[in-house]
Amino acid sequence: MALHIQPLSDRVVIEPTAAEQKTASGLYIPDTAKEKPQQGKVVAVGKGKKDHEMTVKIGDQVLYGKYSGTELKLDGSDYLIMREEDILAIV
Repeated sequence: MALHIQPLSDRVVIEPTAAEQKTASGLYIPDTAKEKPQQGKVVAVGKGKKDHEMTVKIGDQVLYGKYSGTELKLDGSDYLIMREEDILAIV
């Protein structure tokens, strides 16, 4: 599916991975106790700044801070848009 959004400057659009439904021991986690995912897949990348080339590319799995980015809903899916500097690592 093609994403019809082009981030500007050094911004990146990320599709967060789904939160875990149950623990390693098999207990189901209720919706109120689930933590925000901190990992996702890059689905769109801006062109970067004049003095900064983008490091991440489309398809990369990345780790980001728990409260990083701005949440948005597009075509029924949830996404995060954030600056590349808010990304902690490429997995």
